[in-house]
Amino acid sequence: MTRDGLTLRPTFGHVAMCVVCHENTKAPVPVRDIPSTSGPETTLYACPDHAAEVSPGPILGELDTRP
Repeated sequence: MTRDGLTLRPTFGHVAMCVVCHENTKAPVPVRDIPSTSGPETTLYACPDHAAEVSPGPILGELDTRP
């Protein structure tokens, strides 16, 4: 979870399910990316109310050390 994920305005039209309460939210906060051996990574989201409760994990680009 990054500060931008909590403070930036949500994108309109993006709906995701919260990993804590399992309710759909129109303001999803990316909290973790799960790598895949084939295909794209899966991003887990939380609603703004539960984003601080989720133990943070790396999200896309956070561990990228390339310039």
